Amino acid sequence: MDEKSPVIPDDLLALLQCPAEKRPLHRADPGLIADLNRRIAAGALRNVAGEPVTQQLDGGLINASGKRLYPVIDQIPVMLPDEAIALERGDR
Repeated sequence: MDEKSPVIPDDLLALLQCPAEKRPLHRADPGLIADLNRRIAAGALRNVAGEPVTQQLDGGLINASGKRLYPVIDQIPVMLPDEAIALERGDR
């Protein structure tokens, strides 16, 4: 996949929903992903279950409320609620 192609194709994104809210998701901004990856590298990011996030993100899908990001790792969306990353107000 080249750098201009989205990690999650539009047709797949249209099928995915937040498992908690049952509402559509949207792609995270590349700047947010870069910031989260810096926090992962520093060992400073945890998922909603409280476990450290250790793998760098290829992208992310944000729920409609903007409160959770579902990570995309190795180009696969991780749609497990406990694996989501809680977003702070300034992250969105």
